[in-house]
Amino acid sequence: MSEANGSLSQTEVYEPSNELKTNDDVTLRYVLAGSGPPLLLIHGWSQTAAQFSKQIAEFKRSHTVIAIDLRGHGKSDKPEHGYRISRLAADVHDLITQLNLNDLTVVGHSMGCSVIWCYLDLFPGTRISRLVFIDEPVSLAINPAWSEEEAKSLGAVFIPTAAYDLAAALRSSDGEAASVGVLASMKTPEMPQEDFDWIVAENLKMPRKLAAELFVPHALADWSDVISRIKLPTLVIGGEVSMIPEGVAPWIAARIPGAKCKVLSKEERGSHFMMWENPSVINATIREFLEDAS
Repeated sequence: MSEANGSLSQTEVYEPSNELKTNDDVTLRYVLAGSGPPLLLIHGWSQTAAQFSKQIAEFKRSHTVIAIDLRGHGKSDKPEHGYRISRLAADVHDLITQLNLNDLTVVGHSMGCSVIWCYLDLFPGTRISRLVFIDEPVSLAINPAWSEEEAKSLGAVFIPTAAYDLAAALRSSDGEAASVGVLASMKTPEMPQEDFDWIVAENLKMPRKLAAELFVPHALADWSDVISRIKLPTLVIGGEVSMIPEGVAPWIAARIPGAKCKVLSKEERGSHFMMWENPSVINATIREFLEDAS
């Protein structure tokens, strides 16, 4: 990673300070920065909007950047209900409609991609114009009806019971330790310890009980039928050393007409946290896509 990418000590962290109410009276908080065409950033499971700080700093120069803390995550409210992808998609719909966002580019990382796929399924329309998917398979869990070849192609990474096992570990007295283990699999060894400790702290803003409740429906969902119906300009990004198989991004891109694809190499620090570990490449790839799709 080049010096220009910076460590946590060299990074301006963007914390959500704006609020909206969902249709079930939950307060969500979001970052709003810059001016220009709208660009919405949706984080992954147990992550936060602040983890997009290196993208916010870049794109606020040319866009109105919105980065939301999803329900239960970060600085948003943590009600006891609504921890399924469809509810998160409905919350995003509330954000888009309340801010009256149009000609919108949406960037999803990890579970954020699933939220976008669910949104496209539930709320088809013309508000979203461009899509960026970062490091997420159409299903995390292997359907027992799939052949080994199908499971590999789809990028599923574990058997369904493993989702319940992880959820149980998160609910246990060792839930925080289990979380650290999961997060460690998402980075390269080169990530500074200070940065990793901060990412862990951001994740633990979501109570482990709620993280467990959300993980199971997230992991067991299959969005392959939605992928096949996407007609919007799309960029799909993966990583060679991510715990998500590197073939996932090309597989998804091949099923979306005209989609672009970029897989970061080991040398480019193509981990699951590639937006943090190599923001210069991620930001340049997204910017090139936006310029070509405008």
